[in-house]
Amino acid sequence: MTLSDKQHADTHGHEHRDVSGGWLRPAVFGAMDGLVTNVSLIAGVGGGGGSRHAIVLTGLAGLAAGAFSMAAGEFVSVSSQNELVHAEVEKERHELTYNAVAEQAELAGMLRRRGVSAATARQAAAEISAHPEKALAVHALEELGVDPAELPSPVVAAGASLAAFAVGAVIPLLPYLLGFDALGVALGLSALAALIGGGLVARLTSRPVWRGAIRQLALGVLAAGITYLIGRAVGGLAS
Repeated sequence: MTLSDKQHADTHGHEHRDVSGGWLRPAVFGAMDGLVTNVSLIAGVGGGGGSRHAIVLTGLAGLAAGAFSMAAGEFVSVSSQNELVHAEVEKERHELTYNAVAEQAELAGMLRRRGVSAATARQAAAEISAHPEKALAVHALEELGVDPAELPSPVVAAGASLAAFAVGAVIPLLPYLLGFDALGVALGLSALAALIGGGLVARLTSRPVWRGAIRQLALGVLAAGITYLIGRAVGGLAS
């Protein structure tokens, strides 16, 4: 593989990581979190004998609270991660400015470890180091595993998380919003969504679809079952 091929492969891999970190990961986990959170709330309130009005109110409150909480957490998490990367990049910029010879030798060593010949590595390192911003990007990618120019957006991550949580959370609410008072229908719809969502997550990560689907369903059943039993117990004591 030539040096240009290696750089292309590295760039392609980084772009995939950036997409995953920027919006795909919070969207997927936000949807599953919204589904499990709200079906558990609805199961608990329904198990305690709550009215349709109480279930809808609880579900909508859970949707809003959870969605904004997820968005805030994702925004802070991605912002903090980006700030840490920027701090490390600034350290690297300082080294490139005041210790250029050693940094060029370090870059040549990185290329050698990738299988590039000594002569080609020295020539490539010299050419890259002649352009400070390009050298900074290469060092950051090699040493930190990131491209400073392509960091995930906190706003995009937060928005994806908020929207996905809301989509997941509204699924168990749908029967009640449509005028039905049927806990069984809400639970069945949520179980179907858990199977589909878990399967999609597994497919994205190249794992067996059936395994991801069953795992997500099992986790959802466990959470909803526990809250349902709590609701039954509290409802019985209250009556």
